[in-house]
Amino acid sequence: MVVPSLFVPLGLMLVASRSGTSSPAIALCQRVSSRDFASSSTSACAAAATAAISSLPPLLSSDGSASPVSSDSLPETLSGKSVALYFAAGWCPMCTRFEPSLLQFRDAAQESDKPLEIIYVPSDRTKAEAIQRAAAMNMMSVPVGEDADAIKKQYKIWSGAESMKLGFGRRSGVPALVVLDGKEGKEMAFLAAEAEGVKALSSWPLDDESGMW
Repeated sequence: MVVPSLFVPLGLMLVASRSGTSSPAIALCQRVSSRDFASSSTSACAAAATAAISSLPPLLSSDGSASPVSSDSLPETLSGKSVALYFAAGWCPMCTRFEPSLLQFRDAAQESDKPLEIIYVPSDRTKAEAIQRAAAMNMMSVPVGEDADAIKKQYKIWSGAESMKLGFGRRSGVPALVVLDGKEGKEMAFLAAEAEGVKALSSWPLDDESGMW
């Protein structure tokens, strides 16, 4: 598969930073837990993970079944990963052109021991289209309708086609990503893919410990 020229530096950057160790957040918790105050530190790490996970909207599985994802399974699924919301739609040419590079970026990050979890926030016209796209990209997704609309309003990101429904006060259209911190699930980085294309991925704070779930 041909790698887009703009993507190559990102892949090289990830490979070059490979450390062969566990994620910074996990390592931090492990180091702290080995001290005399292990119990209180472990509880603090667990509390942070709980707060971040509780901030997420309802999610559907990535297997195309449209099954709800149990919140009990999310700590294991997201542990040690950098988590981001991906706002996009299948009818959007900019989105479909961007996605091969996004998926390559995710694969390169995984190979460099910097795993990502990207959650699809769809602007697709039907539930079936959104589920099909999420499965094709192997992403959990936010259900089409009120849940997806609430997240779009929260981060002020939606497609121009949705402006009559969601308003005109958006900061970005699609595609776009919001990287979430691992403590409370709040925004720590905005990747303006609509304006910058694949170059926006270089703004992902992969080495920031606060972004590890």
